[in-house]
Amino acid sequence: RFIAALGLHGAMKLMDFQKKLGEEIPQKYLVFNHNPYENCTYLGETSRGIPVSVNSEFMACDLKVSVGSLVPHPTAGFGGGGKMILPGVSSTESIAANHGKLCTISDAGVMVLDTWGRVDDNNQRLDMEEIARMAGLDFSINALVNINRDTIALFCGDLVEAQREGVKMARKVYACEAPSDADIVVANAYAKANEAALVAGLGNKMLKESGGDLVIIGNIPEGQICHYLGRSFGKKIGGQLYGHHTKLPSRVKRMFALGPYIDKAGLDWIGPIDQITILNSWAEILDALKKNHGNKAKAVVVPDGTLQYFPHSGLPKGTTIPGD
Repeated sequence: RFIAALGLHGAMKLMDFQKKLGEEIPQKYLVFNHNPYENCTYLGETSRGIPVSVNSEFMACDLKVSVGSLVPHPTAGFGGGGKMILPGVSSTESIAANHGKLCTISDAGVMVLDTWGRVDDNNQRLDMEEIARMAGLDFSINALVNINRDTIALFCGDLVEAQREGVKMARKVYACEAPSDADIVVANAYAKANEAALVAGLGNKMLKESGGDLVIIGNIPEGQICHYLGRSFGKKIGGQLYGHHTKLPSRVKRMFALGPYIDKAGLDWIGPIDQITILNSWAEILDALKKNHGNKAKAVVVPDGTLQYFPHSGLPKGTTIPGD
């Protein structure tokens, strides 16, 4: 059987399963959504005090195999490995505790998305791996993908060893030198267009200290994902780690969201909804930028801010970080 490792994201539909597995697999085998609110088996606590409850259907299996990808992640460093179990098939209590206690939380109550590419010194990642061991994950398959989401390499085996071996290559593939002091940043959320919030922080760091304009692109018909932990479900209410944005990121004077599939509610985890301008065409964006900057401006274009990551962005020159 197959279980979609959704964590606290919204449920998949048949068309989603078919895209992931092919049209024949859902007809031949059982394919389930993960339900983080019910039917999870309690396994105890991690050494960091995180309560662990994991999907009971997963726990009932004799052989447990995960299939994930090694794309950069803003809090867990990279995907794959133990992350497929938590948040993948864990309970809402376990996910909220891991994310709330082991991630940096801003004054607004929002997770700070600033641990891209870091794994061995990352308490959240290490806790995920401990949970995956407790759940008995037998074999981990981790794909490295390019900007077209083609698989270019596979790293398979132990949930930590295979993931770390993949991370070595992932750093070479995804890490980029960080531009800085820009007047304008155009940041495309391409591979994860339904998680456009991921590119807001990196775009902010590339702007000059006195401020500039940030354009975010999230072009996907499904719109922004449902996230039961981090998104809003009302004007000022939301998941346990939803923080109501009241101001733009520190260096952003104006923020634009480009695309016909950007909805007002979908801006909730990107920034303050009423301070973001939605425009449907590149021509409209150019017109708005030229009115402020004329024909002379330093502009940075990020083709895919959900696959690229910038380990030294915002840090003083010469700073060494784990993984360098």
